[in-house]
Amino acid sequence: MYLQNLQQDDIYVPSEMKSLKTMTQMESRRGLENAIISNGKIVNVVSNSYGHIPNQLFFRKAEQMLIDAQLNYHTRTINRDDRSFITDFIIDDQSQFTVKNHEDLILPMLRFKNSYDGSEKTSGHFGFYRKVCSNGLHVSQTEIEFSIKHNKNSVQMIMPKLNNLFEKFMDNEFYTVTQKFDKMRNFKILDIKEFVKATLDRTKLFRYECSDKNSDPSKKSREVIEILNYEALLLNEEPNLWLGYNAFNAVLHNTLKKGFGQQERLDRRLFEDIYDMA
Repeated sequence: MYLQNLQQDDIYVPSEMKSLKTMTQMESRRGLENAIISNGKIVNVVSNSYGHIPNQLFFRKAEQMLIDAQLNYHTRTINRDDRSFITDFIIDDQSQFTVKNHEDLILPMLRFKNSYDGSEKTSGHFGFYRKVCSNGLHVSQTEIEFSIKHNKNSVQMIMPKLNNLFEKFMDNEFYTVTQKFDKMRNFKILDIKEFVKATLDRTKLFRYECSDKNSDPSKKSREVIEILNYEALLLNEEPNLWLGYNAFNAVLHNTLKKGFGQQERLDRRLFEDIYDMA
C-alpha cells in the first residue's frame, strides 16, 4: 500500500532541439546556435555540438535495465518546470531492511536524472527509499555508469547490465550503510532543540534562529523539530539520531528550494555529520 501513492509527474513532455536561425531568421553567436524546447518553452540555448537526450530515450533505457534484470519495482517521477526530471525505481523484493522497528522499512532504490536546461548531469545512482517519510536517502556512493555517443544527427545511449551492479550494491553498500542506520537509532537525543542547533552549526543548511534579535527556532528549525517528534510518536521510539537525520532529510527535499544534485550532495553531508555524533 505504501508504494501506491508515489508522485507520478509527466516526465515525457515533448522536447526538441531547434535552430535559432530557423526560429528567428537571425544569425546567432557561435556556440549558441540551437534552442532546447520543452513542452513549448525555450529552456536552454546550446551549440551545434550539443547532443539533446530526450527523456523518452534515457528513462526508457534505464527502465529496461530493471526489466532485463527481472527485478520487481515501483516508479516515482518528478518534473520540475519541464526543465529537470528524475525517475526513482524503488525495488520491491526480498532485499529490504528494517531499522529495529518493523514499521521503519528501507528498500533499495535507483535514481536517474536528466535535465533540458543543463542544471543536472544525466546520471544514475543507487540510494534508499524509506517508507515512513517517502523520501529518497542519497547516502550511497554507487553510481550507474553508462556511455553516451553523439552522432551527427542523433544521440545513442548504452546502458550496462544491472544484475551484477545490483548484487554488488546489495552485498557491499546496502547492508554496510543500513548498519549505520541502526547505530544512529541506538543513539538517543536528550535535547531536540540542541541537536537541531548543533546540526545546523555543522552543516550551515539554514539558520537555526529566527533572527539576530530573536534566538527562538526559525520556521524551518521548528519544522525539523515537529517532524522528529511526530516520527518518534508514530514509531513508538525515543528521539534518536536516525530520526533526527530523517527529519532534516524531509525538510531538505520538501521545503528547501534546491536542485536534485544539490539535494543529494547536502543529503550525504547531513548523513555524515549526524552519523559522526553517534
